[in-house]
Amino acid sequence: MASDFERALSIGRPPNVQKLFPNSKALIVSGKVIDRALMEKGKAMTIAANGRNHFVIRGALRAAQRANAAIILEIAKSEGGANAYCAVNFWNLARQVDALCNEMGITVPVAIHADHYGIKGKKDIEKAKVEIPSMFDAGITSIAIDASHLPDDENLLASIELNPLVPKWAGYETEVGEIKGKEGLSTKEEALFLIQGLNAHDIFPDWIALNNGTTHGIEASDAGIQVELTKEIHEALSPYKVSGAQHGTSGNNSERLRRIAQETRTTKANVATALQMITWGVKVNEYGNAILDENGEFVKEPDKGVTQELWEEMVAYAKEKGLKGGNYKKLNLPFENKLLGLPAEVRERMTRGVEDFVYDLLTNVFNASDTAPIAIEAILKAGSYDLGPKVGRIEDPSEWTEEKIREKAKLLSSDKGPEGDFDD
Repeated sequence: MASDFERALSIGRPPNVQKLFPNSKALIVSGKVIDRALMEKGKAMTIAANGRNHFVIRGALRAAQRANAAIILEIAKSEGGANAYCAVNFWNLARQVDALCNEMGITVPVAIHADHYGIKGKKDIEKAKVEIPSMFDAGITSIAIDASHLPDDENLLASIELNPLVPKWAGYETEVGEIKGKEGLSTKEEALFLIQGLNAHDIFPDWIALNNGTTHGIEASDAGIQVELTKEIHEALSPYKVSGAQHGTSGNNSERLRRIAQETRTTKANVATALQMITWGVKVNEYGNAILDENGEFVKEPDKGVTQELWEEMVAYAKEKGLKGGNYKKLNLPFENKLLGLPAEVRERMTRGVEDFVYDLLTNVFNASDTAPIAIEAILKAGSYDLGPKVGRIEDPSEWTEEKIREKAKLLSSDKGPEGDFDD
């Protein structure tokens, strides 16, 4: 009799993945599968690891296998879209994950998530109508359509307009409030407006991302995630069965992240900057925030990450280009091939650094251990790659016409905060 893994492999891979990788033994699944597994375990979330380079992807997959945890690999539009600063992108992430799963014998379910597919106006909407189908053609199994930069009514209307491009089986994340720290925090009213409006149009998100006090990149203070605000919003949204997606996880201490897993409805936690820094060998504290020296420079650990020679080259390039702090992220694209060309023992320590960090998060902080068999069981129970929505329509569509959406939005008091670079 076939094992549960083999049975899940035969029915659990979405059509785009089956078409791309017909002979694969990699269990690439919809984001819905991962969400359901973490919900079923309860008080648990898994990492959505931003695969800014090859070694992050490799290390995160090894950690998930060790922890027997369902996992998400993702890349954001700024990182891997048409104007990317990483060599990993929307169109090659699934291929790298599939190849690595087959190479390393990875048997845990993995979703491929297109994060922060940003919509800032009509031009982006028109471009999305071409690009989003191309991303699913390339193996994406989950997407975050992020129009949170727009006013609340435009965010909702853009999300409605683009939803037909997302396969019904795919994981779907929506967002309210740009992710940028204490400025322009999301409100319960804004979140309800977005989720209720989507529900009225038969759109049932798996996740909602909030601005609940985090920033992207290097956390400049210890303000971090506001757990109570997150709890309040998640509780208000409970009839709609939408899970939380926690952005800006790098730089938040373990205790705060444990509280997010234990006390809120969060099942997905994005980690990007910390993993990038670890592959390079930059010294980080226990929760992944880079440690700076007295001159405000990153500290390179001699026995970790890239070689000292390559690190000096990276620092010189950064100085030449005027890159500081969080903008070191822009070293990813020009240096990817140099990273791949390092000696085997150096590449291994880069991967192992990510593996150990992610394993600790999954097992000791996120409570994601042993969620892989729960995800496989969900596939087998459904008998399909498509787990369907968690909830049906609750709202009256006649109350959510474009005209009424605009009227309702005028009643919201939302402070979007200052503009800035908040795309990751």
